[in-house]
Amino acid sequence: MAESYTYQRQGRSAPAVAVLVIIWAALLYAWVMLDAAPLIIGIIGACSLPAFYDVIVNPAAGLSLSETSLDWYSGRRTAQVRLSEINHIRLDTRLDFSVRATVILNSGRKLRIPFEATPPHKTFEHALNARDIKTERHHFSLRQ
Repeated sequence: MAESYTYQRQGRSAPAVAVLVIIWAALLYAWVMLDAAPLIIGIIGACSLPAFYDVIVNPAAGLSLSETSLDWYSGRRTAQVRLSEINHIRLDTRLDFSVRATVILNSGRKLRIPFEATPPHKTFEHALNARDIKTERHHFSLRQ
């Protein structure tokens, strides 16, 4: 019997806060010292708003793999799949080297695990193999 596998993460993290501080400090410096256009500063600053939202709201995400089911949650979204319903799990490495996971059911239906709830792929694949769940690896595909 393989023990239960659990992965959890929070939206608020030290690297996220550090990146926001660096971006905003650079924007402030560009505005004050380099006399950058406020429109450009605003557009670039707007790109940091999703990260700012994650730091403020601190949404939780996670995944658990037990002997009978695979469960995941991300914010208000949740899902639970019995292991007997899973045909295989596809792990796609994207061009930015992130790994996306898709659960392929016996019926052919695909359930995409949210990126923020996807654990590190090596440990996740090891936990799946310990439960005899077939995995497929695909590298650098632009579409599925």
